[in-house]
Amino acid sequence: METDQYLDMFLDESREHLQAVNDHILELEKQPDNIDLVNEIFRSAHTLKGMAATMGFEDIASLTHKMENVLDGIRNYKLKVTTEVIDVIFIAIEYLEDMIESIADGNDGKKDVTELVARLDMIENGKSINSDGNNEGEEVAATLEAQSIAKLELDEFQLEIVQQAKELDIDAYQLTVSLEDECILKGARAYMVFDVLEKSGDVIKTSPAVEDIEDGNFDESFSFIYVSSEPPENLQEQILKVSEVKNVEVVRFVVDNNSPQKEKETIDKVEKKAEMKSNKKTKDDKSEASHHGSKTIRVNLERIDDLLNIFEEVIIDRGRLEVISEEFGNQELTETVEHLGRVTSEMQSLILSMRMVPIEQVFNRFPRMIRGLARDLNKKINLEIIGAETELDRTVIDEIGDPLVHLIRNSIDHGIELPEVREQAGKSEEGHLTLRAYHSGNHVFIEIEDDGAGINRERVQAKAIDKGLISAEEAELLSDDEIANFILSSGFSTADQISDISGRGVGLDVVKSKMEALGGEISIKTEKGKGSIFSIQLPLTLSIIATLLVKVKQETYAIPLSSIIETVLLEDDQILSAHGRKVMDFRGQVVPLVSLAEVFEVPSEEETNEKYHAVVVVKKGEMLTGLIVDSFIGQKEVVLKSLGSYLKDVFAISGATILGDGEVALIIDPNALIK
Repeated sequence: METDQYLDMFLDESREHLQAVNDHILELEKQPDNIDLVNEIFRSAHTLKGMAATMGFEDIASLTHKMENVLDGIRNYKLKVTTEVIDVIFIAIEYLEDMIESIADGNDGKKDVTELVARLDMIENGKSINSDGNNEGEEVAATLEAQSIAKLELDEFQLEIVQQAKELDIDAYQLTVSLEDECILKGARAYMVFDVLEKSGDVIKTSPAVEDIEDGNFDESFSFIYVSSEPPENLQEQILKVSEVKNVEVVRFVVDNNSPQKEKETIDKVEKKAEMKSNKKTKDDKSEASHHGSKTIRVNLERIDDLLNIFEEVIIDRGRLEVISEEFGNQELTETVEHLGRVTSEMQSLILSMRMVPIEQVFNRFPRMIRGLARDLNKKINLEIIGAETELDRTVIDEIGDPLVHLIRNSIDHGIELPEVREQAGKSEEGHLTLRAYHSGNHVFIEIEDDGAGINRERVQAKAIDKGLISAEEAELLSDDEIANFILSSGFSTADQISDISGRGVGLDVVKSKMEALGGEISIKTEKGKGSIFSIQLPLTLSIIATLLVKVKQETYAIPLSSIIETVLLEDDQILSAHGRKVMDFRGQVVPLVSLAEVFEVPSEEETNEKYHAVVVVKKGEMLTGLIVDSFIGQKEVVLKSLGSYLKDVFAISGATILGDGEVALIIDPNALIK
């Protein structure tokens, strides 16, 4: 079978399944008795194994098969979840991730997994469950399997039913129901037992035969094989409600699997299993699967980019049509252009949303990394993720992963203290690390906050003075946060020795450079003994933005609406002076004023003596600035075009756009003007 055409789909789905395994394993470590989590992990591993085998990637199929065996042992209560099991599965995930990325790079995805497979074999064969645990279902199965209950024999057809149920995460049990000695109507009681269980599963085989059980032709007990997604303790509880039932023994039915399982499955069989699985789901799950599965397709990102580029031309032409309709004054033309405007606005939102992905795609990689670092450093760290659903442009998502990794490693290594040090400082042993993401205007903010020791002002200040970044006199005038931001300077480090994990300050200039290259910024807030917050501000990188067009002399500029608080008209006597700068009183707050004509050195042919000054009040965080312009033109949706590599560093200009009359207007970056 030619598999090249399915490669992209295989890579995408493999990454999704590995991420699902990663997330569920982290949860399983906290809830080792949660068999539902084990079933979820098993399902992902099983699917990945089938896909890899079909595509011919034998090393991936072999490794996932061994993982599957260990997980099967856990969910059948033969093994229990230990730190060793979690560690080995994490190593297996890392191996699989490496192999998947190798395939994505055009290689064969081969990797020496012999040692890891051997470790999984040891776990599979050498670990037995300890039935002293607290999980009730675990106790039921473990205790009853130890009893001498004769195992019912199944024919080939019945075994196939059990195997298929197992692949759908539906368990098979052997139940033995004992009635009271004085029970007279044994057949009626047996019928009531089967009636109770009918809603929760299916009976595969009985002993004695069904006819004998219904006629009461058995001693005090009868047995049967039953497939159900219900936990064993629930089955016991349901049956014991039937009167004159003395005892119920539940044993998980395990199929002897001496024959090697086929690694490569035909497409027909895979489709048959998928159809069975969908039929077995509950109505709610089926509805949700139908909604998400049948109406979702994978689209190459380049196609969306091409669509967006074409649509940008439509926006420019729409602006041109609006100008023409105003000139002609034709009612029908005006109405048609207005309708076109509404439709294109909806199209714009739709196309841009197609490029947006939740930031959890980046955040999801961190819990496992933090777990490993905490163990390596003998620290206790609780990770909290807030706002993982926050959406960001795909191109930005692909670039911010490594900088965030560096900042997180920094916080864990040098921010959060050792448990004993924290106790001496009156803190809890467990350090708290928060990853937070949220939208604000046309930007996304990402914060890495720790409750560690904070950044030592004295050491950073001494180093900054030593490197000649500031003088001792200037340093005394700066706040702790301003001093802390020096660690973002090139080559700046206060570490006594270089750590293989990180060194606070080592490489942070690279993080800063990366953020600036993405059109973002990074800042630091710190409090000694309390912790630090590294805050990253990133643009959404939307190509079509809503702006306010303003006139400065003969030039037209566009200011993004997301940054604008208000527009005001000031008289001459309302423009004040403070510390040699022009300011205004904005509702009791002193706001600095910046003249765009002066900033951009806009030439003027004649002097104007206007009585009023038009001011656009813009905001960045908590800081406000008033931009002085000549006049307001009005709101307009414009296409943001890059100025190209030769003009990429123009101060306070983020791009340009073509207006409806063919004029080119520069788009202002208000953040650069707010200081």
